[in-house]
This record gives sequence, structure tokens and C-alpha cells, in this order.
Amino acid sequence: MTATDLSAPAPTSTLPGGSTPAGRPVPPRAWRLAGYAALVLAAALLLLPFYWMVMSSLKTNNDVFTIPIKWLPDEVVWRNYVDIWQRSDMTTWLRNTLLLSVMVTFLQVFTGSFAAYGFARIRFPGRNLLFLAYVGTIAVPWQSYMIPQFILMSKLQLSNTLWSIVALQAFGAFGVFLIKQFYETIPEELSEAARVDGLSEFGIYRRIMLPLSRPALASLTLLTFVTTWNDYLGPLIYLRSPDLRTIQLGLNTFISQYNAEYALIMTGSVLSVLPVAVIFLLGQRYFIEGIATTGLKG
Repeated sequence: MTATDLSAPAPTSTLPGGSTPAGRPVPPRAWRLAGYAALVLAAALLLLPFYWMVMSSLKTNNDVFTIPIKWLPDEVVWRNYVDIWQRSDMTTWLRNTLLLSVMVTFLQVFTGSFAAYGFARIRFPGRNLLFLAYVGTIAVPWQSYMIPQFILMSKLQLSNTLWSIVALQAFGAFGVFLIKQFYETIPEELSEAARVDGLSEFGIYRRIMLPLSRPALASLTLLTFVTTWNDYLGPLIYLRSPDLRTIQLGLNTFISQYNAEYALIMTGSVLSVLPVAVIFLLGQRYFIEGIATTGLKG
């Protein structure tokens, strides 16, 4: 044995990537499982209030706020979902809310996508400055101009009508910004080829841009529908007739009349949330795709 052999370090077993057993890294699969567990826990915590609301709608009044909390009703009271329709004007509230939500959502998606096409594809002087000024209105709080808006609606004799809400919310700067960012991810060569073939700008918008922008349009549709459905302050200011109340105004009046009927209040809350939850579940794939791809170039 030579001196070189004596001075050489003893061989050690190695793992893939050069790691030794003493300093073995955590496998990627373990990190992935830990991440999934954390997401499941976070989702459960977020859904816990909704679960409690649904279970409370199936209880009696005395069992809603018991200590300790009863996560399952001792006796399922389906009668609450019958009583809420008999003791309130739920049909009118839901009809008005659905009508407003559908009309406002359609107009915002149409006007937002149409204006976004102009900002994204049409070249005209001052385009960037005008877009910056338009999008800058998002930062202006609504409380600062709601009085002038109310005076304008009163002058136009639209106050205390559903048309006041439709007229005020038919346009939205956020929708224009969202759709414009998505339009810019679509190659300009498609529009140029369509112009060479003789297609008008409106034809390009309708036959090329809209079909390719379904994820962004779905995202804007969901956001606008949920916002309009849950709007409380706007209908409170403009809709004074009981026949024009939305679900949020109707539940507020119902709570003031039946402030001790906790189970019925929870039942009404479930009915107000259920349509939004169903629509979001049906369109969540497009919503996530639209938010994830908006603003990406290439």
C-alpha cells in the first residue's frame, strides 16, 4: 500500500444528485403532498362559515347559536325552505336580482370587449393617454360621485326604476382593461391577414377576437355577475319601491322584521348565495384560464 492510498479519504455512498444519507433532502413528492394538505386545510377553513350557514338553515331557532356549536342538526327542518317563500317576497327579490345581473353583465361584457378592441387594435392619436385616463377612473371611489349620479338619474326620471342601475353599470373600466390585456396576447398577424382578405374591423372583432377571447370573457362575466348580484348600496339608493327590491335589500328588510328567526335568516342567506356558487362552479375553468393568461404576451 502506498502513501497515496493511505492519504485518500474513505469512499462514501452517494445518492442521486450528490446527496449523502446524512444530509438527505426531502423528496419532491413529500413537498407536494404537504402542499396539497395545506391547500385542503385552507379550503376547509374557507368553507367552514358556508357549511355552518347551510346547517343552521336546517335547524330550529333555538339550535342555531347553541354553545358548544352543533355542526349537525339534531333534527333536519326542511320546513324552513318552505316558510321563507311563504313569509317573504323571495320570488320578486330573486327575479329583480336575476334581471339586473343578466342585463348588467351582458352590457358590460359587450361594451367592455368592444372598447377594448379599439384600444388594443385601432391606432389613433392620444390612444394611450385616453386609455390611461379611462382606466384611472377605477381608482376614484364611488362615494365621491354617487350624489351627482343620483341627481342625474333624478333629472332623467330614472330614479326608482331598474333602468337606473342598468344605466350606471352598463360600462366598466375594469372590463375594458381586462379584455384589452387579453387581446394583446393574440397575434397581430391574424388581424392583418383578415384585413388583407377584406374583413372589416367589426368583422375582425366578431369573428376572430371574440372566439379567441372566451376565457377572458368568461372571467369578466363571472366577476360582473357576482358583483351585481351582491350589490347592496346601489339598489338601496335608487330602488325605493318594495316591488323593485333585490335579494340583498329584501333580506335586510326580512331581518328587520324577523330578527329572532335565525333559522329563516340563514335560509334566506343560503338562497342568496346558492345561484352565485352554482354559476361559479360551472364556469370556474374558464375563469381560472382567463385570469391566468391575461397580460401574457407570446
